[in-house]
Amino acid sequence: MTTQYWMVKSEPEAYAWTNLVRDGRTAWTGVRNYQARIHLNAMRRGDRVLFYESVTTKAVVGQAEVTKPAFPDTTADAPGWVAVELKAVAALPQPVPLAAIKAEPAFAKIALLRQSRLSVMPLTKAEFEKIIALGR
Repeated sequence: MTTQYWMVKSEPEAYAWTNLVRDGRTAWTGVRNYQARIHLNAMRRGDRVLFYESVTTKAVVGQAEVTKPAFPDTTADAPGWVAVELKAVAALPQPVPLAAIKAEPAFAKIALLRQSRLSVMPLTKAEFEKIIALGR
């Protein structure tokens, strides 16, 4: 199976990259957007994930991996909502700020810029690798 690439967003006050590093892995719960739910359901074990801290940091700060594909979200009041399990892989040596992503023509089509409220979004392999390179 081919590896897929994703970005997840979290407000640092709710769950920061440092929390994921401390915890080692976490269930990515609480997503209540239908499009994001579709993306969670598409995630597979081994998929690579960029961790974006929104609101205050506004930067990609780390790299994670899907360790468990979609399962029922225990925090949901209604059926159908799912979570995935993520594990921390590595912090980026340099955070990649939103301004740098906006300035890069290769990122013109990514959901982070087109659908800023979406908390789980797909990336192409090229987009993923370019963000990793910017963070070196």
